[in-house]
Amino acid sequence: MRLDRLIALAIAVASLCGCVETRFESPLGDNIETCDTRWKGLWTVDKSPKDDAGAFWIDNECRFTVLDQPERGAPFKQIHVPVNYVHDKGKDYLVIADVALKGLVELKTPYAIDPPPQKSFFFARYSVHGNRIELNDVASDAAAKLVIDGKLQGTVSKTANELHVYVRGDRAAMLEIVRGNAIFSGKPSLTLNRSNQTPADYEQSVIQVQHKTP
Repeated sequence: MRLDRLIALAIAVASLCGCVETRFESPLGDNIETCDTRWKGLWTVDKSPKDDAGAFWIDNECRFTVLDQPERGAPFKQIHVPVNYVHDKGKDYLVIADVALKGLVELKTPYAIDPPPQKSFFFARYSVHGNRIELNDVASDAAAKLVIDGKLQGTVSKTANELHVYVRGDRAAMLEIVRGNAIFSGKPSLTLNRSNQTPADYEQSVIQVQHKTP
């Protein structure tokens, strides 16, 4: 699974290619949970396992594991990612610390922040529709404009191919930001579909199809 298609997040949470990203100085409020039972089970990223396969496995203890296939036809890696959940005013959010993603992707420290913070956070909004979960990541262009216009505190670093946004504020400020600003993408950036397979069965089925398909 390409890393730029992962969570929020885990958390998809954001565009984890490192080219376009928005990070936040603080977590999203104080009422942060470590489990949303609606996530328990296996969630596949793609309807077809032929290409770009990958899935998320949330076990009975709510441990969030990314099933990542490094290359087509290869065995999957299982990478645990601590994920937190926030529910506020009828909206559901994922919160993931950047340091929690070290097993998945190499992330530089936030741009134009000196001294660099020990950690920062990615947010994503999600909605559960039975056997489907839709995730909306942060629209970095929108977040950057809010910072440039002085509506949010933070920094923006932009080049021809990269956009890095860092939004400052404490936990309470983060809640006010998501409540009062349209910072999430209007359309789902990632859709997950529930699978009745076990992680082992899913891996085997994906590899079998890939070996049969050029």
